[in-house]
Formats: sequence, structure tokens, C-alpha cells
Amino acid sequence: AGRTSRGSVGKMISYVHFLNDMNAQGLLDIKIAEDFWIDKVNAFFAGKPFTLKLDPQLGLRAIVRNLIAQAEQRQKENSGTMYAGTVLQHLVGAKLDIVMQPNSPLTHHNANQNDAKDGRTGDFDIGDVSIHVTLAPSEALINKCAENLSIGRKPIVVTGRKGVTVAEGLAENANLSQRIDVIEFEQFLATNIYELGRFSQAERSLKIEEIVNRYNDIINEVESDPSLLIELASGK
Repeated sequence: AGRTSRGSVGKMISYVHFLNDMNAQGLLDIKIAEDFWIDKVNAFFAGKPFTLKLDPQLGLRAIVRNLIAQAEQRQKENSGTMYAGTVLQHLVGAKLDIVMQPNSPLTHHNANQNDAKDGRTGDFDIGDVSIHVTLAPSEALINKCAENLSIGRKPIVVTGRKGVTVAEGLAENANLSQRIDVIEFEQFLATNIYELGRFSQAERSLKIEEIVNRYNDIINEVESDPSLLIELASGK
């Protein structure tokens, strides 16, 4: 069941005749036909960019939360692809680039690249700070933070709301709770947007657009999946 345009009615009728002819020849497996089109629909929606809705009635954190929720939903529908974590990492990278203008020292990497193999101490190395971006903090992450500290670097963990509690608990178990900064992602992004936008709605919208544009540039540079791109939309 679904909707179609007037121009597609002829194609639909031809397709129904085709199915009936196959059925008359005993060649039609309706389950295979249904699965074929379901796969096509899923591929179509998976290929569409995420939408960041600039609803003036919502707080910035809610706007960012809605975006990540889209990535998490797509992740459930396409198991094995870590959409949410990838979006999180590159949004952080885009925001850092904007903050560090005009000459950002950041190098961006594919979300699946191993930072240790690349000679990095985190997802982003800035000055003496190692920034780790994840939605699923683990003991392995805390061990990386401990390694950062052992060479004189300051580790920061940027994670989701649920991840904050987990990361803080793991850090406390490792006796590192006073040495690792754990920052909630929505707050991390929203606070800077307010500051960069000088607490003006017009400038705030411009900064969001600037961050999204930089994010899309990063996706085009280091990722191969165009469905990770973000499009801006106004209103509810």
C-alpha cells in the first residue's frame, strides 16, 4: 500500500500485468517480489540525508537531540553501521573547526579509523588535549585516557546523556574521576553555539548553518556514505 503520482499510474498498471503474466506461467513468488521492493524502499530512505530542523520554539539541545535520534533510528534499521557515533564525531570536529577559526589545527579521519594506528592520542588532538568522542564509553576508553595522562595530556570524553553516567562510573572505578573531564554532547555543542552566536537568534542560526556546512564538507572528505550528510530545515 502507498501513494503514487499520476505519472506513475501507467508504470504501475504495466507492472501489475507483468506480475499477472508471471503468475499465469507459474513463475511468480509474491514473497520475493515484496522483499525486492521493501529492500528498494529501505535503500531509498537510507540514502536520504539527516534533517536538522531549526525550530525556534525548541532549545538547541532538543534540536541536536532530534538529529542524533534520527541517526540512532537508522542504525536500528541498518544493523552493523554506526550512524550515530559517526555523526557525533564529525559534528564535534566541525564545531571545533569553527571554534578554532581561522586556522584550525585539526585533521579529520574516517570514523572507523583506529586513532592509535594513526599516531593519535584521541579522536582529536589539540594542544595538550586529547578528545575522545563516543556514545558507548568503555573500560578500553578509560585505559586510553590513562595513557593520555601518563604522557602529560588532558583527556576529555564527549558522549551522550546516558554515556556521561557510564563514563564517570568507569573513571571512578579506575581512580581517575578527578582527572578526566566527561562532557555531555548536547551541552558541548549548544553552549558553543550560544556563545559563537553572541546570544542572538539570527547569529545563532548562522553559526548552526556554518557548523552543518563544515560537517558536510568533512563527510565528503573522509566518509564514503552520502546518507551521513545533514540538510537544514526551518520550522517544526
